[in-house]
This record gives sequence, C-alpha cells and structure tokens, in this order.
Amino acid sequence: MKYLFSLLLIASVLVASAQDNNTAGEYKKRVLEHTEIDFLVNYYQQDGENAAVTGGYGTEELQDLSPTIVVAMPLNDDDVLTINANISAYTSASSSNIDPFDGKQPADPFVASSGASKSDVWGNVVGSYSHSSDDRNRLWNANLSVSAEFDYTSFGFGAGRTWLFNEKNTELSLNGNIYLDTWKLLYPIELRPEGGSFQQVVPGYDPSFNEHTSKGRNSYSAGIGLSQILSSRMTGYVSADFILQDGLLATPFHRIYFADKEDYFYENFQLADDIEQLPDSRFKIALGARLNYFVNHRVTLRTFYRYYTDDWGISSHTASLEIPVKITDKFTLYPSYRFYNQTAADYFAPANEHLSTEEYYTSDYDLSKFTANNYGFGVSYTDVFTKGHIWKLGLKSIDAKFHKYDRDSAFSASMFSFGVKFVVD
Repeated sequence: MKYLFSLLLIASVLVASAQDNNTAGEYKKRVLEHTEIDFLVNYYQQDGENAAVTGGYGTEELQDLSPTIVVAMPLNDDDVLTINANISAYTSASSSNIDPFDGKQPADPFVASSGASKSDVWGNVVGSYSHSSDDRNRLWNANLSVSAEFDYTSFGFGAGRTWLFNEKNTELSLNGNIYLDTWKLLYPIELRPEGGSFQQVVPGYDPSFNEHTSKGRNSYSAGIGLSQILSSRMTGYVSADFILQDGLLATPFHRIYFADKEDYFYENFQLADDIEQLPDSRFKIALGARLNYFVNHRVTLRTFYRYYTDDWGISSHTASLEIPVKITDKFTLYPSYRFYNQTAADYFAPANEHLSTEEYYTSDYDLSKFTANNYGFGVSYTDVFTKGHIWKLGLKSIDAKFHKYDRDSAFSASMFSFGVKFVVD
C-alpha cells in the first residue's frame, strides 16, 4: 500500500497512451527535428563549521567537478529518446573524517584527513522516452535511472502524462517515480569491529552502538502540475508533489555526541558516542507556484514560491526572482535571487546536546533551523538557426552561470556552470 498510488499512476499513464486516437494522414511537425547534444560542466565548492560526519562541528569543506552529457534523439515524428549521463568527482574534508586516523597528521575535526575516504566519484545514467499524439495535445513519458558511489547505489523508474487543452493555453501534467536505494553500511572507524582498539588505548571509552539491520531506502513520489496562459503577457503554474520514503533514512557515518556521556578523545578528535538515528519513514509535501510576466520584448519577470512540510517537523518557504534581460537577439543576461528558510527537525540538536535516552537524534545541520540567500548571474548566447558549426555539429546555445549561497549557520557555497548545446545536422 505504501507505493500503490505511484504504481497506479504509472499504470494509468501506460494504459492511457495506448488509447490515444491519433488522426492519420494529417501534416504534423516533428517533435524534435534533429538530434541535440548538451555538454555541461559544474564546479561546486563549499565550506562550513558544522559537519555531520564529525557530530555537528568540524570542517565542511568540499570541492566537486561534475561533467554531464545529454543526448536527445528523435526516433520518428512523435517519439524522442533522451540519455543523460553524469559523473561527479569530489574531494570532501568532511567525508575524509569517517576515518580521521588514516592520514599522516594528527586527527582533527577541522582538518581533512589525507586518507582514502577524502575523495570519490558518483555516476548517474538516466534514460527517458517520450511520445506525443498527432495533434500534440497529449504526451506520455517513461524513464529509468541508475546511480552509484562508494557507499550508495540507486535504481529508479517512473512515468508521466501531459494533456493540453483550450487551444494549448492550459496544460495539466501527472507524474510518478520510484527509487530503490541500497546503502553500504560504512560506520565511523572507532565504532567498527576493527576499531575496537580504541577501547584499549582510551581508558573508559565504551560506546553503546548497535549496527543498522536494514540497508535499503525507498522513495515513492507523485506530482501534479497545472499551467495556464493568463494573458498575452502573463503565464501561471501551480504544482503539488508528494513523497514517501521508508527504510534506512539515517546516514550510517554521521556521529553523535551525548550531553550525558563523558567525552573521549584520541589525538585531537572526539570519539563517537553513537551514530545518527532517525525514523524509518518520512512523508513530504511541497506546494509550488510560478508567475511569469513579459514586461516587453527585452525584459521578463520570473517568480516562484514553494511551501514545504514533512512529518519530521520541518517546514520551509522558498521564494525566488529571475529577470532575463535580452541585450541583443542572441545574448541574454540572467540576474536572480532566491530566499529560503526552514524550521528544525524534531530530532535535531547541536553536538553534545542530545541525551542518550532519546529514541532519535541527529546533529546534521541540513535538518536544523536556518535561513539562506542565493544570488545568481548568468549569460546566454542562442542561435536558433545554428549558423556556427564544429564539424557536423551546429552550435545552438552557450550558457554560463554563477551562484553564491550563504546560510546564517556559518555555511557558504558557490557554483559555476557552463553548457554548450549542439544540433547534429
């Protein structure tokens, strides 16, 4: 019953697709004229002082380089196959301290270990297939995905259905997705069986730790969206998304330090009293709205608001504004701003403030109360006629964006992204 709604939605999409009454013999424009190839690359860096790996304090320094290729191929007039392949190579001071004692320098929560866990590669491949009816008023799509990194693998599948009404002025969409994930149970080094030597060299250290019995985490989502052309200058969109997760929702290598337990140290590093413990289910609801207004042929206002709530006690508000400014027929500037705030989860407390008698506890500041601001700026070059060529590839667009993100909890991040889209002649 937990994922019956998502399964029914996917089934209804597939059944409905077989019931389309397309009009044969009429002229129709192809959904996608030529194969398109996107080359994207993102560089992300962050820093902070509240790493969950080290119990809520310690360095959060991380650098990530993520190249992506997206290939969209028309199979015929109505069908498009899209393949999205992404690799993320990161170096993390925080995750390096899963085992802070495997480096050459003394262990310290504010210093990255030089051991093997300081870096890793995450890979993801998504394949999606879409079909449009002859009159282009109905569309269905299905997708499959797989991703993996050193301690996590994920398999996902889903489907969606879209209807256009009122001379294409109104659009209704439904979608459902299921993700089946598996953890590799990687614990802080001092809590592993091979870490038992810490109890011998640190007098009195005897953590009360029990290994997780489950390795699985499943997510089931369903969403509905409605867009409407409100006038010659204004369009609106509203959406609702529902997500149910069950299984191992805590991260096995997030340390916990209790207020009612004595602190024990080895070198400059505090040894864990336990690991993060969280409920094995979580239900999320997100309600969103967009309103876009075309001021003139040069300037557009794009606004967005979302309200989020879940049964862990978190609620949040997101508001954003983007103002594309068309400088020439080919160049557009994209200044943007995003505001976000949230309440803390019922199970969050900073380091050394949880009690060992509690059932659930986390010191992950992603689940804390905080406010964040995100400032962005981008520039885009677009050539709809693809006059520029590299071999048999016509240059369609070039995009570059920069974002600066700041929380009020001593955390900041920045991201630079660059993308090039080609059309295969």
